[in-house]
Amino acid sequence: MSSSSPSSSDADLSERRGIPAAKFIQDVDTYLSQSGFDSNSALAFHQERLQQYKVVEMKLLAQQRDLQAKIPDIEKCLEVVTTLEARKGTGESLKADFEVSEGIYSRACIEDTDSVCLWLGANVMLEYTCEEATALLQNNLENAKASLEVLVADLQFLRDQVTVTQVTIARIYNYDVHQRRVKQVTPTPIAAADA
Repeated sequence: MSSSSPSSSDADLSERRGIPAAKFIQDVDTYLSQSGFDSNSALAFHQERLQQYKVVEMKLLAQQRDLQAKIPDIEKCLEVVTTLEARKGTGESLKADFEVSEGIYSRACIEDTDSVCLWLGANVMLEYTCEEATALLQNNLENAKASLEVLVADLQFLRDQVTVTQVTIARIYNYDVHQRRVKQVTPTPIAAADA
């Protein structure tokens, strides 16, 4: 990238959130002469880039799975808090089964309550009023959905880069095969003089 600040369209073409864009190579001969690569070096470079894309894709897919699992959990917590708020002041208790540990459940009778405890992770649980809990969960849900949208766009961009890189590898390989065939068919000046 140049030292001047690029426009947003230029930035989109050169990278997306740290993922470098793959450049489509129209003319392999020009590319090789300008880059200083021979065919084998160019193939190795693009195959390495392809492997880097695959590693990033695996990381992004893991993040996507985590977010896709997190969103239903947040929605379920939000539903429980909403149910508790709706029953507040009615005098009727709420019977609920909750998970104590993996596969172990307990039944609880929840009376009127003004607060709930939310598990924040990293062995941290905080008590919030129902209104604060609803606001926090709503905010977390919006953030998770927005992150998932960005992640899906990143994955699409990455898949496009993988495709361009694979096409580039095929074009360089085919160019190399063509050049080798031309060398085999075309007699060298020494071979022509011997004949």
